[in-house]
This record gives sequence, C-alpha cells and structure tokens, in this order.
Amino acid sequence: MIAWLVAAGIALLPVALGDRAARRLAGAAWTHRCPRAALALWQAIGLAAGLGAVGLGLVGAVAPLAAVFPHGAHTLVSQIVSGHGLDGLGPVHLLALAWSAGLMGWLVIHTVRVATKTIRERGRQRRLVDVVADHSPAHDVYVLPVAEHVAYCVPGRDRRIVLSRGTLELLSPKELQAVLGHERAHARGHHDLALLPFAALAHAFPWLTSAQTARQAVAVLVEMIADDHACRAHGALPLARALVRMTTTSASGPGLATLSLADAGVVERLQRLLGERAQPRWVPAAAYSTAGLLLSGPVTVLVAPLVCITL
Repeated sequence: MIAWLVAAGIALLPVALGDRAARRLAGAAWTHRCPRAALALWQAIGLAAGLGAVGLGLVGAVAPLAAVFPHGAHTLVSQIVSGHGLDGLGPVHLLALAWSAGLMGWLVIHTVRVATKTIRERGRQRRLVDVVADHSPAHDVYVLPVAEHVAYCVPGRDRRIVLSRGTLELLSPKELQAVLGHERAHARGHHDLALLPFAALAHAFPWLTSAQTARQAVAVLVEMIADDHACRAHGALPLARALVRMTTTSASGPGLATLSLADAGVVERLQRLLGERAQPRWVPAAAYSTAGLLLSGPVTVLVAPLVCITL
C-alpha cells in the first residue's frame, strides 16, 4: 500500500503544484535574466503536470492487479495481450483508466488542432506577404508598402522576415540591423515550436489560470531570448531604441499584431535591455536541475511498467 501511495504522490505532485508554481514563476525576477533556463522550467512544469495527471489515473487503475507498482501495470498489459482484457478491475479502476486514456486523447487532439490551425495561418500569411510585399535583396526581407511600423517573422521551412516601408524609414541602420537580428533569431530558434505546446494547453483547458499564465510568460521569454541574440551581434542600445521608436509611434496593422516585434512584454524587455542582466551561474543551474526533478517523478511512473515488461 505504501508503494502505491508513493507512486500516486509522485504522479500528482506536478499537478498539485502547477497553479502555484506558475504564479510564482511568472513573477520571479530571475526569469528575465535567464530566459532560456526559465523557458526550460516552464516546459518541464507543463510536461510534468500532463504526464503526472495521466500517470495518476494509471496508478489508480492497476492498483488491484499487484501489490507493488509497477507490477500492476505489467499485469494489465500481460492479460490484455493474452486475451483476458480488463479482468480484475472494478468500476472505480476502470474510471481511472478511462481518465488516463481520455486525458491523453484530449491533449493530443487539441495539440493537433492548434498545430494544424497554426500551419494554415502561417501559409496564409506567407501567401499574403508574397502578394503584397516586395522582396528586398539588400536585407533579404519582404517590405510591406505601408506607413505603419511593422517587423515580424513568418516562421517555417520557407520563412519570411517582413518589415514595413514605415519601419525602414523610421529606423537607423544600426537599429534596423538589431531588429533584423531579433527576427532572424526567432526564425533560427524555431520559437514558434516552443510556443505551440503552451497554446495547445491553453486551448485544451481554457479554465486553467496556470495554462493562460504559462502561455503569456513564455511569449515574453522567447522575445527576450531573441533579444539576447540580437544584442550579442548589434548591442542592446540599438535594439532598445528601435523598440521604443516602434512602440511610441503607431501600432502595427490589423492581423499582424500577434507577430509584431513590439507586442510581448515591451516594458519588461526595455527594462532588461537597459538594465543589468548579469545573473549568478548557479541560478540557471538550479532552474535546469529543478526542471529535471519535476520531470523525473512522472516519467518514472510511466516508464517503470515498460522497464518491468522488458525484465
């Protein structure tokens, strides 16, 4: 019985701490100094919470089949393979098994839906850019013939870096290079893929505050990661100036706001660019270690039955 309680506790821990951890992490000052480590921690929290919720149902479902976990899961798989189906499981255990299967299916369905919608929208934007924008070989960008100040990236294999004529006229050469470095960092880093799971999670569970918090926080973090790439090549001051000039003049046009340089966490990004960004080395190390610890429990609960089968 103790082994079952320990397994259930390990599976449930990331779920129980998810909302509290999301609020604390979103407000932590160190995340802006170490955005890459903070992003890894957000990813670990989301994945551990999902795996933990699925693992909790599995632990409860196979409890009557063996005295010690994971042998119950091993027994269930063996009897399904031998044609005995779900023998030995009561109504409560069947409900727990249905929970795990249903939750996994729910997450997969919404992930596929969000990914499909994103790919479609990306293709539509790419076609629109090809029609209305002119390619500029000098900067290898597509220029929209509008006065609004726009800079964004259409990610993917056939990516597009898009600027407006107003942006080209507004920014100095150094500021323009910093903006281009930021957008190219998004494209090279495939930051759209980092955002996708959090968008899917928020879509699957719109009532979960932690899912919405994670989605907003991660969007700011990927902007800061792209800022770091641009700063290493062009310096922080030109990028900060470009950000201020683009956000204090006119807003980006309809339909482009979700991809604009000046959307996510403008104030936080400016404070970070103009302030001290140094952080003790132990901070990212602690973040990565915490991410590993959060994942170890749920992963162990799910992998242990597979290991047991192979032995």
